[in-house]
Amino acid sequence: MGDPRKLRKKYMKPRHPWQAGRITEEKDFTRQYGVKNKREIWRASSKVRKWRQQARKITEMRGELAEKEKNIIITKLQKLGVLGEKADLENVLDLKVEDLLERRLQTQVFKKGLASSVKQARQFITHQKVMINGKIVTSPSYVVKLKDNLDLTAAFKKKLAAPPKKKKVVKEEEENGQEE
Repeated sequence: MGDPRKLRKKYMKPRHPWQAGRITEEKDFTRQYGVKNKREIWRASSKVRKWRQQARKITEMRGELAEKEKNIIITKLQKLGVLGEKADLENVLDLKVEDLLERRLQTQVFKKGLASSVKQARQFITHQKVMINGKIVTSPSYVVKLKDNLDLTAAFKKKLAAPPKKKKVVKEEEENGQEE
């Protein structure tokens, strides 16, 4: 069967748990991006922190290896849509958590107008109503790449496009008949 893999946390908790500035910033992220808990914000900030750390190491390096590593990290971030076309290591060092949170599936569904709120976007995703490149994705924290095609499932589209059913107004007619 093989050895079970060792699961590791993909985030780092803040060093001090009760910092007013950080708490208000996390509340704003929760409200704006609809994240379920602070752990999702910490995971995104850990990813950004790792990318920035790699960029700092690359700036210290010299030679062909440095150029190769620089191209690798920049093309990776450009494919994710976090960096623009003409980006360099300075842009990687300027990355913020918001840049990564903007590329989450939940945020993209809301920004494209497929849902009326971020919370509704999360619900659509977890209820298997959203497809990326023809495959259903159920993770709201999925990072949408630039080349990905985001769409609602066909059955769900029909349900949304159908006009609402009219309810028969029988009670009003009965009341009008009794008054006469």
